[in-house]
Amino acid sequence: MKKCLLFCFLLLSCSVKDEKMSVEFPYGVKYELFVMAFADSNGDGKGDIKGLTSKLDYFVDLGVNGLWLMPIMPSNTYHKYHVIDYKGIDPEYGTIEDFKELLREAHKRNIKIITDFIINHTGDDHPWFIEAKKGKDNPYRDYYVWASQDSVALLEQDEVAGPDTDNVQKWHEVPGEANGELYYGYFNGQTPDLNFDNPKVRQEIYDAAKFWLVDIGVDGFRLDAAKHIFPTVRATDNHLFWEEFRGEIIKMKPNAYLVGEVWSDAKTVAPYLKGLPSLFNFDMGYAITEVVNKGNDSLRLVKKYKEIFDYYHSITPDFIDATFIRNHDQSRTLTELNGDVDKMKLAVSILMSLPGTPYIYQGEEIGMLGPKIDQDRGQRESFVWDLPGKDAAQSNWYPSTYSTALTVKPANQQVLDQTSIYHYYKKWIAFRNQSTALSLGSIDEANLNIKEIISFTRSYQDKSQWVLHNLADVEIAIDIPSSLSDYNEIIFETRGGMLKDKQVFVPAFGTIILQ
Repeated sequence: MKKCLLFCFLLLSCSVKDEKMSVEFPYGVKYELFVMAFADSNGDGKGDIKGLTSKLDYFVDLGVNGLWLMPIMPSNTYHKYHVIDYKGIDPEYGTIEDFKELLREAHKRNIKIITDFIINHTGDDHPWFIEAKKGKDNPYRDYYVWASQDSVALLEQDEVAGPDTDNVQKWHEVPGEANGELYYGYFNGQTPDLNFDNPKVRQEIYDAAKFWLVDIGVDGFRLDAAKHIFPTVRATDNHLFWEEFRGEIIKMKPNAYLVGEVWSDAKTVAPYLKGLPSLFNFDMGYAITEVVNKGNDSLRLVKKYKEIFDYYHSITPDFIDATFIRNHDQSRTLTELNGDVDKMKLAVSILMSLPGTPYIYQGEEIGMLGPKIDQDRGQRESFVWDLPGKDAAQSNWYPSTYSTALTVKPANQQVLDQTSIYHYYKKWIAFRNQSTALSLGSIDEANLNIKEIISFTRSYQDKSQWVLHNLADVEIAIDIPSSLSDYNEIIFETRGGMLKDKQVFVPAFGTIILQ
């Protein structure tokens, strides 16, 4: 049996290698990266666009078909979320021509590029805001949201801090201006909110979108802080705005991909789907690490997921879930799992077996570490390419504490090591890319009443697969119920396992898929 399973797996590996990019964008696995921390081309220690271009074959090898770039527009902050020019590239990253070359080279490799588009606010050094501060008569004044000091107390009653900010002070004075109007900045005083009641502001944003999508050629946008275009009490206006936004984008580029950040519960997220048919699934990311840490599925993870998944599809039939474990705003997965690599690999297995289009945050595939500290620098440390001095592209934008060549096996070494975390990701991505059931199919719980086992089926047309994840640290033997007896061939496994006498044996922290 073991020889047969090994032979079958080798055959599977060969077929995966030949068809690993068979899933077409926007489906397939995506990769989020922070350009500053990825690859340096000129030796200044800061990652840049030319450095990223030089590493595109890394993504081909990994098997991803789309890159989401954190902000690349000019900004006065290290992370670039405080935009000061909507039609440019931050000089630290390079030039527009550098970016066009990145697009050309990525597209040659069948890799799409989406960029962060931050429209809820600008940076306080944006020329529009510099003008707006000059007084009520300035033509740019109404590009932002202002209120008299007397009215602010009433307005603040309509706002509460959201999960993406601990800030409770949202109205801010213009420095040096005594007793003047206050401006609204949901996140902080350095990020004044744009006034989307002003048609001129909307047109400015649509012009910027056209510049990137049509003139430059990006394949889509990740929309930051989508819930905060208008204050919380105007949620309906938020929903309607995104429907309008989507309509404008379709006119420019019908196949543009839009994925939104609405960091909230499913009920709050749902109304955004008509405007943003792909949204990041924060609930599922938290749920995955919770059940893996606990070692049991007390959440009924798949039941919970299916309820949300079916609900979203009833609202928007073309909904594509954007799943992930952790992103650039959160502590890294391996840190959340207390450095337990077995549990991390299991979390990856769960992510890769769910519907939607999974996102990998830069460095997760090599087991980088980092807590959410120091203005989010902890989880945004430089990608570890190799031992010091071994790879000229090594970024060193910020002194790394948690992810160094001493704490993380570098990527170049993991690529050569078939037992590495990198190859675990690569194996999963290859299998998922050639499986229409996993990439495109529906999901149904196949509850076995074993608290340590997550069990479900994935189906697409005439293809159906039964997925088993073992959350326990011991092997579990499962009696195959008659309702699942047709699933009689193991087609994928992560840690071994076998079928014998109407039982399937799932190793500790292992995954088995049958068809």
